[in-house]
Amino acid sequence: MLRLRWILIASLAALPAQAQQASTSEKPADNMDIVLAKVQADKKLLVADNMNLTESEAKGFWPVYDSYQKDLGAINDRLGKTVSAYADAFNKGPIPDDVATKLTNDYLQVEQDEVNLKKTYAKKLTGVIPPAKIARYLQIETKIRSAIKFDMSKNIPLVKVQ
Repeated sequence: MLRLRWILIASLAALPAQAQQASTSEKPADNMDIVLAKVQADKKLLVADNMNLTESEAKGFWPVYDSYQKDLGAINDRLGKTVSAYADAFNKGPIPDDVATKLTNDYLQVEQDEVNLKKTYAKKLTGVIPPAKIARYLQIETKIRSAIKFDMSKNIPLVKVQ
């Protein structure tokens, strides 16, 4: 798991630096696509290094992994929109109760959908890889998500109250 930590830290640390360097020479959308592709490739390498899959397991696992990442991307998009909505509300001053309630509900729904997604894909992996490897994969995903959310949370101020 030490390798997992270093790859994750390197990926997270490289993300802002790459985005800043590339922004001077290319369009922002292209830069973010490149950064996202690198992070996804690094994550896949990290998962591969830590799963110890047999050749037979790998044939079944990777298509499920790719599908999960696609579905997780949709959740990430919703989380990003929720964070952006919060930032917009925060910049206007104290957040009104109705906006706070909506943002809270949106965030909790994203969290619930992420849990539901994990449950769905744990079932899809049943019979593809052994239960201990399913648990290991979910641990790896959770560690990565936790690190990303922790890093993100450092830059999100607490709600202003009236």
